[in-house]
Amino acid sequence: MAELVYRPVIGAARTMFKALDLKIDVKGAENIPRSGGAVLVSNHISYLDFIFDGLAALPQKRLVRFMAKESVFRHKISGPLMRSMKHIPVDRKNGEEAYARALESLRSGEVIGVFPEATISQSFTLKSFKSGAARMAQEAGVPLIPMALWGTQRLWTKGHPKNFRRQHIPVTIRVGEPMEAPRDQYAGAITRRLRERVQELLEAAQRAYPVRPKGPDDTWWMPAHLGGTAPTAAEVKAAEAS
Repeated sequence: MAELVYRPVIGAARTMFKALDLKIDVKGAENIPRSGGAVLVSNHISYLDFIFDGLAALPQKRLVRFMAKESVFRHKISGPLMRSMKHIPVDRKNGEEAYARALESLRSGEVIGVFPEATISQSFTLKSFKSGAARMAQEAGVPLIPMALWGTQRLWTKGHPKNFRRQHIPVTIRVGEPMEAPRDQYAGAITRRLRERVQELLEAAQRAYPVRPKGPDDTWWMPAHLGGTAPTAAEVKAAEAS
């Protein structure tokens, strides 16, 4: 049943991408294993990131089951679709059930998608990583697959309106080589190495991105350290605390 729903959703997404004339550049898709379980780990800068992460797995004929906040599954439209595609709802106050379901899926040979920052980064820089992805990979005996997205924030991100106009927006995706998660190593140390690798991929995606802001009014999607006007991580934290 999952695939009866998942594949038409992929088709609809591809139709939307074509209508928007998105310029999607994927490198490293061959690093996603063609069979067996794996934890796909990505940065998080847009509400649409799971679609593009899933797109990167298609050349290897893999369908990714994402862990997503439980409220998405309560929505009258997205909820039935998410459940039918076997994505995994996460209750942030009690995540044990989601963790157990993800482990079961990994052990049965599925690819599980995780955003270890937990929420969208409004600074468009990497936030701290939670250790759940590393712990799942350790327990299931599967690799971690680091990846990074850039450009998806220009389509739809927190604090900005959707932009589904035909503006030929580029989206750059970089997938890194699998990382082992040995059981005899501390999950925190694996998580630190994982974050460093995602950071390297993010910087590679940013360097490869083919366009720059068109002018002063178009700098919002660039992080401050690259000359943009996105808030810094410290500014975001201060705003959330106020």
